[in-house]
Amino acid sequence: MNRRLLGTCTVLSLCAVVGALPVPASSAAPRPGHTVPGLPLGAADLTETRSTRTLQPGVTLTRIVRGADTPALTWTVEVAIPGGAGSPDPDAPPTALNDRVSAEELVARLRHDGFDARAEKVTTPAVADYAGGTLGWRVRVGDFAGQSAATAERTRLSAAGYTGSAVYTGWDGRAGDRGPWRIDVLTIDPRHFKGELTASYGPDLENREKTGELAAKAGAIAAVNAGFFVLDPNAGAPGDPAGVGVYDGRLLSETVNGRPALVLHGSGKYTGISRFTWKGRVAGQGMSLPLNGVDRVPGLIRNCGGAKGELPTEQPRHDFTCTNADELVAFTPEFGASTPHGDGVEAVLDRTGRVQELRSPRGGALPKGGSSVQATGDRVAELTRLARTGRPLRVESTLRDERGRTLSPSPDTDIVNGGPELVRDGRPHITAAADGMVQPDNPSFYYGWMHKRNPRTLAGVDAQGRTVLVTVDGRSTDSLGLSIPESAAVARALGLRDAMNLDGGGSTTMVSGGEVINHPSDAAGERPVGDALLILPTVPHRS
Repeated sequence: MNRRLLGTCTVLSLCAVVGALPVPASSAAPRPGHTVPGLPLGAADLTETRSTRTLQPGVTLTRIVRGADTPALTWTVEVAIPGGAGSPDPDAPPTALNDRVSAEELVARLRHDGFDARAEKVTTPAVADYAGGTLGWRVRVGDFAGQSAATAERTRLSAAGYTGSAVYTGWDGRAGDRGPWRIDVLTIDPRHFKGELTASYGPDLENREKTGELAAKAGAIAAVNAGFFVLDPNAGAPGDPAGVGVYDGRLLSETVNGRPALVLHGSGKYTGISRFTWKGRVAGQGMSLPLNGVDRVPGLIRNCGGAKGELPTEQPRHDFTCTNADELVAFTPEFGASTPHGDGVEAVLDRTGRVQELRSPRGGALPKGGSSVQATGDRVAELTRLARTGRPLRVESTLRDERGRTLSPSPDTDIVNGGPELVRDGRPHITAAADGMVQPDNPSFYYGWMHKRNPRTLAGVDAQGRTVLVTVDGRSTDSLGLSIPESAAVARALGLRDAMNLDGGGSTTMVSGGEVINHPSDAAGERPVGDALLILPTVPHRS
């Protein structure tokens, strides 16, 4: 049976249920007859509707639609710009942005071939750790009333030897656009919440599941997608968290050192955002060896920012896979049916932590309740000296927060990765450079990922201690999505004291009542993900 998401809202300018959404700490609660201020998106006169219902005590779901009556914007074709005379690397592959000289050279060629081309300067606002300014120049062809006309022009460009894509100009992130935007907000109030707030990766770490599947299996009343994860098999095991992952108090994925993470507790209390570093070691025979990772394919480090020896950088670099030929990686039973296969050696441990065997090449099933440590490259000789059949090996992991304090998660603690930070202590605090989104050799990444509007999933906590989970639809004409600066502005408008970005794009999904209630942007529909945040029904014994 289909369940309706929300009640009908009849006030066209703004409809809000007072108390359903967080109110900024600096604002008093709305008086009867007054409305919550609209979101800081587009013009102040845009229509905005809000509809709210209670899912269970302490949990509300609000849908916000802003600018629904906005006339459609135009489509255009964005052409990939090869390096030219003004480019530091004329042989670089085509990109969405390039230097002005290269862009103007391309415009001249396009016009010579009969295309209505133009170069547009792209500037981006400053954030906490990045000055912003000019990102580069893009080249576009034509303005079209609909996608089909833009697609036809792209086909004509392709036949002439150019590469491009049809884009909706509403995704550019211009401040004057009038929408529409469609946003769903889950609010968990620990003062009344008697259920459980948790994270789930599914049956194992190495495979992906849809948020709806994870919610259904756990009997969740609502859920959203969570952290970044490996998608491409060439980058590791698809589904593996690309950053810290703690589930039921067990660390199953190491950090991208220094990147923000969302810390949750089953009761819904004390939700927070912290930046963790991780160190691990394997010890035995009176000696110990440093670990490089936990539960991931050795040699492949998605989002980088791990142990020494990573190439090309030891710093976070988002959506990039660093490599290291010499690694020591520990595996838990939660990884999957088999550990990764490849050259090297693997110390297989039984449930008591004793070495059952050394196998080479590495990879295979683990004994029930057992674990293992894999070595590659120069680390093979080290592990071979340390591990002795029948002798115990001890695997240790240490998480420390940004103040250097050691974290010892309890069984009801979950931590999921994300980034960048959006809001800290009620003020905008976008940490694009620290979290690897600023890539000086690739301004097109910042342009597409940070500057342009995309579907987003956000999470945070308000001044009253309420956990807030937000999904924003995008990549459509029915919902423009948000840039990262817009995401921070929306988080603040929703009253969040601290907020961060989770995985977005095609991963953005919200489930309620057993149904996906937003519109995931992938053509195939809901995307399988690495993990999800689940709101479970009332727990009878929880006080």
